[in-house]
Amino acid sequence: MNTNQLISIKATLPIQPFSIQNPPLSVLASHSMKLFVIFFIIILLLQGFAEALSFSNAADSLTSVDEEGDKVALHKKYHPRKINCKYACSRRCRKASRKNVCSRACKTCCMRCNCVPPGTYGNKGACPCYAGLKTHGHKPKCP
Repeated sequence: MNTNQLISIKATLPIQPFSIQNPPLSVLASHSMKLFVIFFIIILLLQGFAEALSFSNAADSLTSVDEEGDKVALHKKYHPRKINCKYACSRRCRKASRKNVCSRACKTCCMRCNCVPPGTYGNKGACPCYAGLKTHGHKPKCP
């Protein structure tokens, strides 16, 4: 083929102006619905990964490594060390006029609060639980 023949073929082809045809509304609706479904699935997957990550972090936070390298569970409630209530109350009640009554009330308070204020009188601010316990008559229970 020579160039004259190519030019004549191009001349015989109708030239149409460039135009964009608007697709029907049903095509647009189905296309936007597909995009919405894909977006929704992506959001759900991201949320699932975020929850899985938070669960793995929570599992790591519930355990710690002790000196030998063993994992120790920390998911149990932390309980402060128990004090020797008999000794603490004998120290608290040593100057009381009624030692047995003082000691009995003090031991009850010590068992509930796990603390006894220092000294023989007052200082209840050091142990708010001890200071807050009341008798049935709304009087302070703990000496």
